[in-house]
Amino acid sequence: MTKRIYNRAAFTLIEVMVAVMIITVVILAMVQMYSNNTFLFSSYKDHAQISQYASFLIGNKDYGYENKNIKIYDLVSEFDMEDELRRKLKAKKAELAYRVVKNIDLSEDSNESVSQMSLEIGQTVLRVGNNSVAFMRLQLR
Repeated sequence: MTKRIYNRAAFTLIEVMVAVMIITVVILAMVQMYSNNTFLFSSYKDHAQISQYASFLIGNKDYGYENKNIKIYDLVSEFDMEDELRRKLKAKKAELAYRVVKNIDLSEDSNESVSQMSLEIGQTVLRVGNNSVAFMRLQLR
C-alpha cells in the first residue's frame, strides 16, 4: 500500500474563519457609518426646516410678539404656493414664546420728538415638535 500525498492548493479552516471575521468587522463598520450619516442628515433636515419656518416668522409682522400656538400656514397665508405644500403647512403646529429682554425708555432723551416712545428688545422662540429656534426682535413703541 502506498501513501499518496495530495498537494492541492486549498484554504484551511482557520484561514476561512479569519476571512469571515474580517468581512464581518468591515460590514459592521459600514452599518455604523450608515446609521451615523442617517442621523446627521435627518437632524440637518429638521434644522433646515425650522430655520425656514423662522424666516417665515421674521417676514410676518403680525406674529412673534406674543405667546401663542399657531399653525405654520398662518405665517405664509399671504404667499402664493402649491396646494400640496399648503396642506402640509396646515398640519404643522408651532408654539411661539416671546419674552421682553429689555425695555429702553426714549422719553428720557431731551429731544421732544421722541417723547412717549420706547424701544423694546425681546426674544422670540419658535418651537416646532422637538426643534426650536430663537432670535432677538426690536420693537419701537
